[in-house]
Amino acid sequence: MDAIQAILSRRSIRKYTSEPVSEETVNDLLKAAMSAPTAANQPWDFVVVRERSTLNAVRQFHPHAEMLTLAAAAIAVCGDPTRETLKGRWLLDCAAATENILIAANAIGLGACWVGIYPVEERIQGLRDLLGIPAHVIPLSMVSLGYPAEKKNPSSRYKPERIHLSRW
Repeated sequence: MDAIQAILSRRSIRKYTSEPVSEETVNDLLKAAMSAPTAANQPWDFVVVRERSTLNAVRQFHPHAEMLTLAAAAIAVCGDPTRETLKGRWLLDCAAATENILIAANAIGLGACWVGIYPVEERIQGLRDLLGIPAHVIPLSMVSLGYPAEKKNPSSRYKPERIHLSRW
């Protein structure tokens, strides 16, 4: 699948088969994540989660994380502000890394869904506690991963009325 098709056909997939996602595939997704543009000296760290009990436990502090209970794995994307060269840019860099995971997952036939953690404090602290994330590191998101058990048609969000040429 080419890049434009991977972007335009990407959808949030929340239902997965029981087929496991290989370590090699997860590593490919992490390579894609770390290929994201960065303004802040790559302030990211990633936690790969495969344990069913851990994936299920996220529901204790995140009411919209039900897809994790079906996922074969998840990747937590975290930012370390102590490593950023431009203040506040960790958030942008980690968002770009998250998006790269989502697009790459779609391109290789996986389903994935962005599970927002930041800026909700109980979700941030819940994930820190659950995954042993250091206090100075901020979890931005988790991406649930699995082979799709649902099919969603592409959704066009293109709105020409939101495009302004040269000036507003």
